[in-house]
Amino acid sequence: MEWPACSPDLNPIEYVWDMLGRCIAARPRSSATVRDLEIALLEEWNSIPQSLIDNLIASMVNRCAAVLAVRGDHTPY
Repeated sequence: MEWPACSPDLNPIEYVWDMLGRCIAARPRSSATVRDLEIALLEEWNSIPQSLIDNLIASMVNRCAAVLAVRGDHTPY
C-alpha cells in the first residue's frame, strides 16, 4: 500500500484509545493526581471486553479493502 501512514483506519488501536479516553472523561470525578489517572486508566483498560479487541482485529481485512478501494482517502471506519 502506498498510503498506510495516512490511513488511521489501518490502526485499530486508535479506536481503543478513543474508547479509553471517553471512559475516563465519563467518570464522575476527574483524577486529582497523575497516580489517580494511572489507576483510572488501568481500571478502564482492564474493563475493555476482549471481544471488542477481537472484533477490531477481525475487521482488518475489510479495513484494508476499504482503504485500497478509496486509494487512501476516508473510509466508513
